[in-house]
Amino acid sequence: MRYFDFTISPEDGAIHPADKLIADQQDVTRDALMHINSLGDGTGVLLYRIYGDPESLTAVIDESNQVLAWDVLDVQDDVFHLYLHVPPGQPAGGLMALAQKYALIIDTPLKYTDQGGLRTTIVGTHEMLRKALEETPDGVRFAVEQAGQYSPDREDILSILTERQHEVFETAISEGYYEIPREATHEDIANALGCAPSTVDEHLRKAESRVLSALMG
Repeated sequence: MRYFDFTISPEDGAIHPADKLIADQQDVTRDALMHINSLGDGTGVLLYRIYGDPESLTAVIDESNQVLAWDVLDVQDDVFHLYLHVPPGQPAGGLMALAQKYALIIDTPLKYTDQGGLRTTIVGTHEMLRKALEETPDGVRFAVEQAGQYSPDREDILSILTERQHEVFETAISEGYYEIPREATHEDIANALGCAPSTVDEHLRKAESRVLSALMG
């Protein structure tokens, strides 16, 4: 079995009308889809990790006909999880149907990009994946970023970071911030990213805390 790291980019930056509902709210940011499942009746289950204010979002969800049931879980500071039971919707329905047709594994979590795409890992044979890609629904673009032999223990620890934290952390590494002796400052990283040094400091501290916490269990 092989793994293929993809970025999936729907036309409107959402994989389902309910996903679009969340994307359109200014007080929240989608960080990841922790779980996604297609049920036998055509409905689906989505579990999000989201940054922001849950109250403003749930008020909108409660009035939407794109959500059958919902719940907010594990609220911690500005991070919370959102469970949604949703009716059939595209392109999620078509993508899940292809995964089932060709016996592909969708490895979670799926991380959101700043442009509304989803970084995901698909596991299967090369032939099955090729056939699935040939039947990709209209309005969805795929970009393969990496491929290799799959191991169930494969884990990308950086997947726990937000898109922005990952970008700042990666830039810090490439600029030599973690070299000995240090080859870059917060100002250097900020110049490379086009942001303020205080922004770099904040994202690096959060990224370092998450990575170290994950390493230490």
